[in-house]
Amino acid sequence: MRFNPDIHRRRSVRLKRWDYASRGAYFVTVCAHGRECVFGEVRSGRVVLNGADKIVESAWNDLPLHYPRVELDVFVVMPNHVHGILIIGRGLSVGARHASPLQKMPRGPKRGSVGAIVGSFKSAATRRVNTLRKTPGLPLWQRNYYEHIIRGEAEINRAREYVLHNPLKWLEDENHPENAMNRP
Repeated sequence: MRFNPDIHRRRSVRLKRWDYASRGAYFVTVCAHGRECVFGEVRSGRVVLNGADKIVESAWNDLPLHYPRVELDVFVVMPNHVHGILIIGRGLSVGARHASPLQKMPRGPKRGSVGAIVGSFKSAATRRVNTLRKTPGLPLWQRNYYEHIIRGEAEINRAREYVLHNPLKWLEDENHPENAMNRP
């Protein structure tokens, strides 16, 4: 197979002028490297995890210690990915705002942004899990992550429901190893 640069070119799905450090709620999904089931398994709709899951959960729960503007909502560790809702800013009004069209967006994640917060989480969890597994330098997470800006109470309630019920739908989950052939 020949290399096709159009297929392998990374393209951001983030909104170009959106201020991802602004007050709002964000649904986040982070997948394990190669979607490997490193955190455990699902049995009868319940997540049965190993020691690595506790480390990942702890890294998530520590985020407000490093980012005082961050509040955590629901969160679940699945065998090969995590879902969670981050809320940035006190006195939340659900939703976020656009950056000024004249404002130049810096390269890399803005301090206190969803990208910086997720990067910090991934780094802390990787360091701790690799210490547990005695695998220094081994990647734990895929390079990127998925986020969705939550707009409104109905949407945050749907996102919460999705996170909380994700273990029950593991067999249909696109991240389930047996569903890998259905991924693009």
